[in-house]
Amino acid sequence: MTTIYLIRHAEAEGNLYRRIHGWYNSLITENGFAQIAALEERFRDIPVDAVYSSDLYRTKTTARAVYVPKGLELHTHPGLREMNLGDWEDMTFGFVRHNWPEELARFNATDPDWAAPNGEGFYQLGDRMERAVREIALAHPGQTVALFSHGTAIRQFLARAGRIPPEEWGGQPHSENTAVTCLAFNGEDFSLVYQSDSSHVPEELATLGKQQWWRKSGKAEDVNLWYSPLDPARDWDLYLEARREAWVTTHGPDVPFDGDGFLGHAKKNLSRTPWGVTLAFAGEALAGVLELDPSRYAGDNAGYIPFCYIVPERRGQNLGIQLIGQAVSVYRPMGRDRLRLRCAPYNDRAQRFYKKYGFTKIGDEENSRVPLEILEKYIGYEC
Repeated sequence: MTTIYLIRHAEAEGNLYRRIHGWYNSLITENGFAQIAALEERFRDIPVDAVYSSDLYRTKTTARAVYVPKGLELHTHPGLREMNLGDWEDMTFGFVRHNWPEELARFNATDPDWAAPNGEGFYQLGDRMERAVREIALAHPGQTVALFSHGTAIRQFLARAGRIPPEEWGGQPHSENTAVTCLAFNGEDFSLVYQSDSSHVPEELATLGKQQWWRKSGKAEDVNLWYSPLDPARDWDLYLEARREAWVTTHGPDVPFDGDGFLGHAKKNLSRTPWGVTLAFAGEALAGVLELDPSRYAGDNAGYIPFCYIVPERRGQNLGIQLIGQAVSVYRPMGRDRLRLRCAPYNDRAQRFYKKYGFTKIGDEENSRVPLEILEKYIGYEC
């Protein structure tokens, strides 16, 4: 009998930024690394003979919880990848809901007839996962193997292994990040020992546990933002008002606000990239503004964020990190491996936010009208 531990990856950028990441190669978050440490402790005294993961960064990184302390080699297998979400890759859930609400509802319901545009469907995913897991299990008769895969991929494999009919696929439970499912394989069939156990993840580290989208309790849905470039024919007043409110809130009314200066820089940034000034929406209502300057710090391979703003009525809803995710989505394809921004040292709320999500101080801004610290976050691929 072969024992299979099937493990979901730790919290990754898509989970945090609320973006659709199937084959998109996203990174593990700061919270995700804490989940990996908890997973390592869970497996400390569990014998494992071999470790496999999908060939995506988030699973390979999570697999370090098992193969590194046990001195094993990591084997990668593309068959363990998440669903290929085609044209939806790296779009926000909010954008897809805004533009294709019926299609997103079909995806969320695990409609057997649904397929991602230019991507995979649920039948294809289940076939691929079953082939991969069976191939690996047959290569390790009588041994214990840890497999690291992805949420939807694991659900579809378990539906296939459990012979769950397609009309019941939507009833399969969702799993917490780093949740462990254990199966026994007799050379022909898989039997479930336990499913989606995340008892090693404390409440403060949970990802799924803090979200609402998967619940059937009637609670309010999570707020997932979508983005649109600022329209220079109508939106400059809106941009200036956001800048003014942020300035006064941070520095007080006695420090002069240079609206013309901010406006001039913003127009240059919009000319450099369509996403130079971006409006963020929750449903149809404005939720924030994001400004990007790809020219400053380009020599350091960094993407600069001059302005990251959430409207007052949306503050405290943990939406700012989705704006950071949008900046990553713009700068990473440019080859930038870090983000930089400036923050006043006395802006305690912003300082706590940026520290929580991996920004560290690398210097102080010179020749500034107000004190500003330069903060940086690494977004490159390094194991």
